[in-house]
This record gives sequence, C-alpha cells and structure tokens, in this order.
Amino acid sequence: MYARSTTVRGTPEAMDEGIAYVRDKVMPAVGQMEGCVGLSMLADRDSGRCIVTTSWADADSMKASAGGVMAMRERAAEIMGGPAEVQEWEVAVMHRMHTAHHGACARVIWNDGDPADADRMIDSFRMTILPQLEDLPGCCSVSVMLDHSSGRAVVTTTYDSPQDMAGAKDRAIQMREEFVRQLNRTVTDVAEFELVLAHLRVPETV
Repeated sequence: MYARSTTVRGTPEAMDEGIAYVRDKVMPAVGQMEGCVGLSMLADRDSGRCIVTTSWADADSMKASAGGVMAMRERAAEIMGGPAEVQEWEVAVMHRMHTAHHGACARVIWNDGDPADADRMIDSFRMTILPQLEDLPGCCSVSVMLDHSSGRAVVTTTYDSPQDMAGAKDRAIQMREEFVRQLNRTVTDVAEFELVLAHLRVPETV
C-alpha cells in the first residue's frame, strides 16, 4: 500500500472552507480514480496547517493519479491560503484498535534515519511500540509511512478525543524517546491535529 500526503500551511480563517472543498470536491473525485483506497484529512484550526492523505493500492496507481490531482491540490492550497508540500510514502504499518469517531484527533511525528535501517526500524516498531499503544486508553489506531529512499518516516497515532491524547502524552513521549534512541533516529517535527475526514481504507498490516 502507498500514500501521498499534501501538507498545506494556510490561514486559520480559511480552514472551514478548505475542509469543505476537500470533503465535497476532492474526496469524491479521488475516490473514483483507479487504485484509490481512501482519503483522510487532519487539520489544526489554530495554525491553519492541514494534511490531506490519499492511499493507493500500489505505486503505479499512485503515480498514475498525479496529473489528475494536481489542479485540485492547487485549488485547495489557493482556498486555504498557503503553499502545498507533497510527499509520497509506502504504508509500512497500519493497525486499528477500534474505529475513530467524531471528535477524534491525532499526533503526528516525523523522523529521519539511515535508509539502510528502515526495515529494522519497522520490525522494532511492530514488536515494541504497538503492544504499548494498544494499552493506552482512547488510542484508536497507528500508522507508519516510510520513504525508503531517504529513511524518512511519519508516525500517526489517533485518539478518541483531545482529552485522551493529552492523557497519553507523557507515556507517548517516553516511548518515542526510547525508540529513537535505540534506533538512532531523529525526530524532526511533532504536531497535533483534529481528524476532520477519516476515510482511509488501508488494510491492516499487523
């Protein structure tokens, strides 16, 4: 499974209009493209930053869709008032404890490491981090997306509510610090978002 994420750093005032555009225009159009396996959208209404992720059955489908989504991406960035940054990934881990409902939120962690150690990192994540996340109250799901060529990865953990995410923060920091230390990785960014659209249908990889 593969995914393309588009990050727009827009203005808070334009968030509602941008969300509506992605929900009403982008999601139906992308959903009709061959190989599409859904769409999700994360939004930080305070900063105006949002991430739209589309998932694809294979790399060929993702590449074939590039031309078809370009105009919609440009329009979304125009509506939200900021530049769009695109990243393509392999979906290395997808695990759901339960379905995310209205009011869910997510913590996203970007990290870098040696590309040669990417497979070892994924194996270690499955063995050490997943069991601990399953024990966190309110934790809905976790995904790891990986760029094999650069060694860059992004981990997204979804929670039932902002209260659950805040309650798990100290434990999550402890797990993260131990994991990156053992795997010699570097955390480059951490951000928290509202899960405004949750229609990714990526199958379990665990």
